[in-house]
Amino acid sequence: MDPVTLIGAMSVLAAGLCIAIGGIGPALGEGNAAANALRAIAQQPDEAPNITRTLFVAMAMVESTAIYAFVVTVLILYFNPFWNYAIEMAAK
Repeated sequence: MDPVTLIGAMSVLAAGLCIAIGGIGPALGEGNAAANALRAIAQQPDEAPNITRTLFVAMAMVESTAIYAFVVTVLILYFNPFWNYAIEMAAK
């Protein structure tokens, strides 16, 4: 297998692992936060606006982790510095 193909395959594999692992944590965290917020609203209905506001802030913070994983995935796929090096070495 030539180096360009190997770097391409490893980049796609690394990007897939990054978005898979980086997406599972926030998904579980958001589900847990929503379940606990609904439980709290069921116990104290008059505090629903305060709980909902806090829930939205917490969900945004948890979702930022998934966004960081997506950004790293895009960087691995489209701005990988090893591509140029491999192409230069393959041309020689």
